[in-house]
Amino acid sequence: MPDSYIYRSARTPFGRFNGALSEVRPDDLAATALGGLLSSVPELDPSRIGDVTWGLANGAGEDNRNVGRMAVLLAGLPTSVPATTINRLCGSSMDAVMSASRTIESGDAEIVVAGGVESMTRAPWVLPKPSRAFPAGDAVAVSTTLGWRLVNERMPAEWTRSLGECNELLQEKYSISRERQDEFAARSHALADAAWNDGFYDDLIVPVPGVDLDRDEGIREGTTTETLAALRPAFRPDGTITAGNASPLNDGSAAVLIGSGAAADRIGSPPLARIAGRAAAALDPQLFGYAPVEAADRALARAGITWADVGAVELNEAFAVQSLACVDAWGIDPAIVNTRGGAIAIGHPLGASGARIIGTLAHDLRVRGSRWGVAAICIGVGQGLAVVLENCWA
Repeated sequence: MPDSYIYRSARTPFGRFNGALSEVRPDDLAATALGGLLSSVPELDPSRIGDVTWGLANGAGEDNRNVGRMAVLLAGLPTSVPATTINRLCGSSMDAVMSASRTIESGDAEIVVAGGVESMTRAPWVLPKPSRAFPAGDAVAVSTTLGWRLVNERMPAEWTRSLGECNELLQEKYSISRERQDEFAARSHALADAAWNDGFYDDLIVPVPGVDLDRDEGIREGTTTETLAALRPAFRPDGTITAGNASPLNDGSAAVLIGSGAAADRIGSPPLARIAGRAAAALDPQLFGYAPVEAADRALARAGITWADVGAVELNEAFAVQSLACVDAWGIDPAIVNTRGGAIAIGHPLGASGARIIGTLAHDLRVRGSRWGVAAICIGVGQGLAVVLENCWA
């Protein structure tokens, strides 16, 4: 079986909820990332793309009807290029990358584009259909922006807690202080700001037409542990999680070009990194933030390496507390984690985040010269995904 490789990645800047990207449809965001990715490889004939796998967590509004296929059409690719949309909530675009890599390794295609999109701003309210015609009672519109909605009454209540409450449970279980969480969050902003100022993201970002946004909108320069300490708890009166040490609501899209080793000639450039291992894991839904622990351990085993070999980690920062719980469990040096900033600062547009961190990791490995890296993400309802990359330039 051939190996699968990351050749290029591209993404839009991530916008805040109701921010700069709020007027842009999610299918247009997806087309922008897809088109920007392909513009970075002008020698590639788009008709050679065997498939497009696209991640999406919502799908209740303008992103309906297979947004991956909509992106292909809106980006002007040949109509012969097929596409599918994958939903594994926050892990959707990482799942898309994993699916694409399997397609390459099985020989079903030589070149696949994977990615994802989310507009949390434009996620609609939904109304459930009544069970009979002309009901006399009121109808309630339900927001689809984030979290549980239209919950099946058979689900145990402990499984359907809010995401924030689930992470307060993690805080209790692993005794992770508010101070540590705020320190982690301040670090995220500082490193993201430094990475942008140093030009790390210059080659990875695709501008969104008609939008004046040249970097991730959520990064707050000068954020300190002291300023974060002044924020009120968001989920419990005596809790530790605040709007400052959790990821915000965001809009954005990201894409990754994946191919076999033989695809280099068609793409016109050598690969950045080999996809060396991948894994999924699951546990109790209320402990979803801890699921990357087992997923990453399994992915490393499949790659044939250990944490001692890893030089860089991209862990999606859904919450500071769950990120710290994972880092503690792995027993790794926190200094190698999210060195270009994380989702607390950059943002977490659900369906796009997995592709973002994989693209960032591949680029970061090349810049720093480390051989091995891990990308991992937690997923609501108790799942986690992880991918191990081997730097082709090391």
